[in-house]
Amino acid sequence: MKQSQTSPDHETSKGSSNQQAPRTDAVDDDSDTSPQSQTSDVANEVSPQKNNLGRRLLWIAVFIITATVSATVGATLALITPLSPIVASQTSGEKTATDGWGRGFQYRLARPVNILVMGIDRLHNSPDNSPDNFTGNSDTMLLLRLDPTDHSVKMLSIPRDTRVEIPGVGFNKINQANVNGGAALSARVVSRTLNNVQIDRYVRVTTDAFRELVDLVGGIEVFVPRQMSYVDETQKLKIDLSPGWQTLNGDQAEQFARFRNDKNGDIGRVQRQQALLKSLRQRLTNPAVLPRLPQLIRVMWKYVDTNLSLEETLALANFGINLEQDDFKMVLLPGRFSDPQEYIASYWILDSEGRDRIMRQYFGQETTLASVEESRSLSTLRIAIQNATEQPGIAYRVSEYLAAKGFVNVYVVNDWPDRERQTQIIVQQGDLTKAAALKRVLGVGHIEAASIGDLESEITLRVGEDWLDTMKNVQ
Repeated sequence: MKQSQTSPDHETSKGSSNQQAPRTDAVDDDSDTSPQSQTSDVANEVSPQKNNLGRRLLWIAVFIITATVSATVGATLALITPLSPIVASQTSGEKTATDGWGRGFQYRLARPVNILVMGIDRLHNSPDNSPDNFTGNSDTMLLLRLDPTDHSVKMLSIPRDTRVEIPGVGFNKINQANVNGGAALSARVVSRTLNNVQIDRYVRVTTDAFRELVDLVGGIEVFVPRQMSYVDETQKLKIDLSPGWQTLNGDQAEQFARFRNDKNGDIGRVQRQQALLKSLRQRLTNPAVLPRLPQLIRVMWKYVDTNLSLEETLALANFGINLEQDDFKMVLLPGRFSDPQEYIASYWILDSEGRDRIMRQYFGQETTLASVEESRSLSTLRIAIQNATEQPGIAYRVSEYLAAKGFVNVYVVNDWPDRERQTQIIVQQGDLTKAAALKRVLGVGHIEAASIGDLESEITLRVGEDWLDTMKNVQ
């Protein structure tokens, strides 16, 4: 791993930044140097606390792997949670990410921390350990917020085609910032785009990490919604995947992640990548995979460039020990595709009101005026209805039900090709408050804080079998 102790602002680059330097109080050292504490390390090796250390090792593995995969496939830390403990062994020699378990994870987050995570396109024919591997386009950009005040993790996915102004370059796609000025310029551009949000640290990962990770865990099971066939000779890319549940190896998983030959382009790819990470979560918690976690850490670490210190990484791991899946929220930067007549290139044009709402609800930014979008009545919410049951016509019945309840902006989309037991209330535009209100109206469903629904919707309602059960009880 290439590790820097400087902030993104101080990295040598073509761009400059006047952004606030990262605060050093993000991590508290809770170590106790008393004789009693010095002997407790040995006690931990033979006491029941071994299980806690094992759980911490699992989480640090999950954190490192997820940071890597999130950057690689554009998904989120939210989707991988530690479920089964393993026991860590003490290490010696060079200080690495797997050291320090006997010290009991004495570091903790003292305040909310924002981390910019980027997946970087590796340069062709570049050696494995070359620093040039981190100088390409940012294939993926994520902003993670880890907040100890409410014990949550929030992740904003920034489409790589987002149109922004890059200092010294002009208007361009946001993925060009890393090429022109590295992590420093990327952090500066992201901060300006998101209402000058503070960015404390960065993580850059080369995108060739994903294939190796999937192969190391023995493949992942993914639902392929339709036939995916695509050939791009210039990128040496060939995609050929059949519909249905498939166990994908590393190359196939990358094909699934990179497929863009559909109407949603890069945004559709982000949605598929989120599905990949859900499958990876299930695989990582498989008892057969758990013993490989130390190896996975070592493999993934070599692909990482970051200015997180080891102590800060341990603090993040300690923070994540007791996180549950509902503690994670993820959202796509609201926006629209540019029209062909607007620009020569294709861009993602951000929605400023949607951005402001996300920055308030997910990143704690204070604004003087409430968004017009937030003050709108629930009845005007744009809701896409999608049937995920085996019974035809359910989506239309749900739309009629909501219309009778006063909802005036409801529409039906194509059936979901898989079957769902539980109704999913997918928060496409990130408005958690309205999603909770809709759930109260429906009386069923699980709120899915992810942008994996219909792009035109604010909320996508993927109707499951539980809706049928509810209607039977009503009748």
